[in-house]
Amino acid sequence: QVQLVESGGGLVQAGDSLRLSCAASGVSFSRYAVGWFRQAPGKERDFVAGISRYGYTTYYADSVKGRFTISGDVAKNTVYLQMNRLKPEDTAVYYCGADSATMVGLMASEYDYWGQGTQVTVSS
Repeated sequence: QVQLVESGGGLVQAGDSLRLSCAASGVSFSRYAVGWFRQAPGKERDFVAGISRYGYTTYYADSVKGRFTISGDVAKNTVYLQMNRLKPEDTAVYYCGADSATMVGLMASEYDYWGQGTQVTVSS
């Protein structure tokens, strides 16, 4: 059974940092592109950051460029999202997804597997 488990969310103040983790079982991140998405109440699930298979390419939404960094640890089968200088508009449930395609997908519908999400709340 494929499972993705996000962790690391919490309540922080604007300007603070968090590091989210996405740990996989039943699937190897070395064989999948991985994306981080976020979804606020009543909103669509939007792309945040992604990393291609083998880590050749990373891609970021304009809203997080320069603040967020995606990285992976193959040995731990875990992908991370380092979030710095957080803003209230970053508040959302953050999900990681795995995509069997080589390229990073920008649409949630492209992803094969999803975790349950971790809540990030940023106060002003």
